[in-house]
Amino acid sequence: MQGPELLHETSLTSLQLRTKGKVRDIYEVDDQHLLIVTTDRISAFDVILPDPIPGKGRVLTAVSLFWLDYTKGLVPNHFSGLTLADVIPSDAEERAMLSGRAVVVRKLTPLPVEAIVRGYLIGSGWKDYQRRGEICGIRLEPGLQQAQQLPEAIFTPSTKAAVCDHDENISFGETIELLGLELAEQLRRVSILIYEEAARYALKRGMIIADTKFEFGVDEKGMLHLIDEVLTPDSSRFWPVDQYALGISPPSFDKQFVRDYLETLDWDKKAPGPALPQEVIQQTAEKYREAEKRLIT
Repeated sequence: MQGPELLHETSLTSLQLRTKGKVRDIYEVDDQHLLIVTTDRISAFDVILPDPIPGKGRVLTAVSLFWLDYTKGLVPNHFSGLTLADVIPSDAEERAMLSGRAVVVRKLTPLPVEAIVRGYLIGSGWKDYQRRGEICGIRLEPGLQQAQQLPEAIFTPSTKAAVCDHDENISFGETIELLGLELAEQLRRVSILIYEEAARYALKRGMIIADTKFEFGVDEKGMLHLIDEVLTPDSSRFWPVDQYALGISPPSFDKQFVRDYLETLDWDKKAPGPALPQEVIQQTAEKYREAEKRLIT
């Protein structure tokens, strides 16, 4: 399915495809740059679903660019400043298709760790807490409720899985083994700092950022950079302040709405994913647009 507001996949003639992820198609530009195209694909439980969400790619791109600019004083990022016209100068049709959903970034070496920060007890963190009273080796006080704000934001990293494989939560000790002590501590510190700054901003706009996932890379000098998507409805849980309550999973402006629908099905959470009803597609698109509106407009 393709159309002005619907981009399921790309096949550019002007650039060579490097990788195709759950949501993003990445193309080689030159030795120093990549083109990241955010499609309207959606994944849940690490499975790419067959139905795209109209306009989703443009929302994710706009939100990521906003946060990259907002956080650039905290940590460098991969944004290059180059435009589509700089990298696809001779194909106006391809530029039009990619408008608002593609970014030219610097090539960096991605870290093999996803930097997850949790400010509230929800999702897999809530399940782990119920079973063991801890998340990724971090012991939490007893008696906490679902969706409760934690005394302080915690860093709960995971390994980066291949497309359609599951990420694995790891302890901070395992993070040190993968990255070394200095880089692991820097990753934790910067991730929590970005989360806390963003959470304060969002709260003023009537939004709670319950948790989020960051990705980082390093340049040739080993300097840490923020990469990939940043604080989007795909990588974060956004809750409206006026509907927040303890003991429940609050309504959200993210793909949790799709996950909740899928949980009602008799599906083993393995590929292929089930088709989504039109009303779920439409409501999900509306939630993505509402998140963008509340955060950056």
